[in-house]
Amino acid sequence: MTAVIELHRVTRSYPGGVTALRDVDLSVEHGELIAIVGPSGSGKSTMLNLIGTLDRPTSGRVRIDGHDVATLTDRRLSALRARRIGFVFQSFHLATGRDARTDVADGLLYTGLPRRERERRADRALTRVGLGDRLGHRPHQLSGGERQRVAVARAVAGDPAVLLADEPTGNLDSVAGTGVMDLLRELNMAGTTVLVITHDHEIAGSLPRQVPMLDGRVI
Repeated sequence: MTAVIELHRVTRSYPGGVTALRDVDLSVEHGELIAIVGPSGSGKSTMLNLIGTLDRPTSGRVRIDGHDVATLTDRRLSALRARRIGFVFQSFHLATGRDARTDVADGLLYTGLPRRERERRADRALTRVGLGDRLGHRPHQLSGGERQRVAVARAVAGDPAVLLADEPTGNLDSVAGTGVMDLLRELNMAGTTVLVITHDHEIAGSLPRQVPMLDGRVI
């Protein structure tokens, strides 16, 4: 297998002398299912932002899906993010007045595909996450677990190489949270590389590989 994510001696510092990530090395191969685990302030979110190309390192090298992030223009970086990386956040970020199909289809606007094809892919993604009978439902008509599943469908509709899930069960009860974790495992078994960012050691311990973080370092 080849690495889809490579961080080599990566540091991220901010004005005021704050260093959020310190000399981090990480290699993730295609098809892995990994937990990045640590308490608040450990550097997990900074790691997410760098892997998701939402931020650039102060020093060190970040390669995502074979691309050296430092060599890409902002436009090419945006294209890489849109086409190869899916994001699932603790907050669902669903549009209040739009049904599930429209919300997921709108996430494919960057592809330039015609509306009918975007909707077809949205239907396929929603069916994949078990919401084939909820295509026309709006957020207020869905449970918390179902809304998170819509968010997952939106993240995977474009078949990204990497799915980044940031505390994906944080706003869910235990039953819904278990359902979302089972879904992420199913997506991984189908070939998607999945990274789960979490402070929950029980969730982390249930995944095949853990990357523990503390004070901006992998420990």
